[in-house]
Amino acid sequence: MTILTGKTALVTGASGGLGREIARAFAEAGAHVLLQGRSEDRLRAAARTIAESGGSADYIVAELDRDDAAATLLEGRAGIDILVNNAGARDRRPLADLTRADVRRLLETNLVAPFDLARGVAARMPSGGRVINITSIAGQIARSGDAAYTMAKGGLDSLTRALAAELGSRQITVNAVAPGFFATEANQPMVADPAIADHLARRTALGRWGRPGEIAGAVLFFASPASSYVTGQVLAVDGGYLAHF
Repeated sequence: MTILTGKTALVTGASGGLGREIARAFAEAGAHVLLQGRSEDRLRAAARTIAESGGSADYIVAELDRDDAAATLLEGRAGIDILVNNAGARDRRPLADLTRADVRRLLETNLVAPFDLARGVAARMPSGGRVINITSIAGQIARSGDAAYTMAKGGLDSLTRALAAELGSRQITVNAVAPGFFATEANQPMVADPAIADHLARRTALGRWGRPGEIAGAVLFFASPASSYVTGQVLAVDGGYLAHF
């Protein structure tokens, strides 16, 4: 499948987890992929894996909570056709344990950085470009002990709609994918917890954890010509978690 041949895609948080799977899928679809992350070793390994499979990838080491992050990522880049704001942070603690600094830190990574990158990329993005935000079902529903993350992801849902309204006149679409429970490396302690497995068996329509590769189809849809008249939408990829009660 080469639906993205000739396109350049920037994927943040691409050294592992869902970001790595998104980058791999884009490369398989023919895009040249720029992988952003904080660990050069992990980024180099991810780019090498893509190259060994016949794809094209470069990587950029950058901290997204810095004021110069967008400038660092875009320096020397003629144009980005597809931006995937995937990088995120989480801080699961009770409300009383969170400080203003804690909340600001999560907002910087989960909301301000996507805004800043979208603004920078859009300035040089060609007509027909794509911005895809990876939010969370936590942007639509909440649980105790997760207030800062829920707030940030709810804001990212709203930012998706705002950017869609502003960039539509240039034929740039902006959509979001909201993952549910995925069995990534970062979630392995939860994956090994029988209580959580039991919860998902009862609470999701499909009754299981999502496999990381299962995120790729939804993101590829939003990146491809198939979604040319879709913008401002948030698509849950959650095994039916939001639909099932």
